[in-house]
Amino acid sequence: MRVGIMRGRENSFPNALIEKINGMKGGITAEFNMMGGTSMGEPNPYRVILDRISHEVPYYQVYLKQASMQGTYVINNPFWVHQDDKFFGYSLAQRLGIPVPKTVVLPNRQHIADISPESLRNQWPVDFEARLKEVGLPCIMKPAFGGGWKNVHKIHNLDECIQKYNESGQLTMMLQEFIQWDDYIRCLVIGRKYTRPIRYIPRPFARGEYVQDLSVLNKKHAAKAEEFSVLFNEAIGYDTNAMEFAVRGDTLYAIDITNHACDMDHNSLRDAHFPWTVEHVAKFIVETAKSDARNKACAAWEKYKDKVTVKA
Repeated sequence: MRVGIMRGRENSFPNALIEKINGMKGGITAEFNMMGGTSMGEPNPYRVILDRISHEVPYYQVYLKQASMQGTYVINNPFWVHQDDKFFGYSLAQRLGIPVPKTVVLPNRQHIADISPESLRNQWPVDFEARLKEVGLPCIMKPAFGGGWKNVHKIHNLDECIQKYNESGQLTMMLQEFIQWDDYIRCLVIGRKYTRPIRYIPRPFARGEYVQDLSVLNKKHAAKAEEFSVLFNEAIGYDTNAMEFAVRGDTLYAIDITNHACDMDHNSLRDAHFPWTVEHVAKFIVETAKSDARNKACAAWEKYKDKVTVKA
């Protein structure tokens, strides 16, 4: 039984993962996917594929959807992660009872050439004063799609807000309440059940720091981060994710919660957290390969596949 690993620029995590899975001697062989074009109906050889790069490569998204239709379990579900957005994540967390900052999504400042004023008759100009009053100042302006601190701005006044909005181009931007935090937690979540809450020091536009000592976290806060992480990932359907919580007093605010291709590099996690991550991702992949799990988005196809005759 084979599992495939799709990677981008990272090396430490995927290399260690393949070595770990192949060393488990459970009848599962892990290797890197190689794709040079995909025919319609071409059989996929993998029982499970771990996807670490399709969010940046559209061809891989197309490839993974056909693989999923054929019964390959894709981590994470390609029918969902490429439709998801951060505003939805906050809205879902709010409905689940997870505290979130006040957040407003804004109309796009610019559109593709084919969009004319007649196409935008369902919206009116943004009342920035009212929106800033809603979320408070200072606040954060950031994209509803994206990550890695790209196009993220701390807004201090109305003029700055309008300036950054005017510079946003075709990006869909959000305004979000700024939480002045006492502590900050990043919780890795694997398979919607394995969790590792870590004190995290965010650094805008640079690699954040995972504090190596697990004991520095308040135990009650760590337990709440684990509880929220499992709850959210069960609801949204992610198999790998990293959720960030700003802790103010005894309240954990979900700050950045949709990171399905989260940082798992040794340079970030280092010796205290990297081995745990490799071990539990490998464990989940092997568990999934040996089960009859399918991505839920393809459940309807399972109902009809034996009734369909494909004609040449």
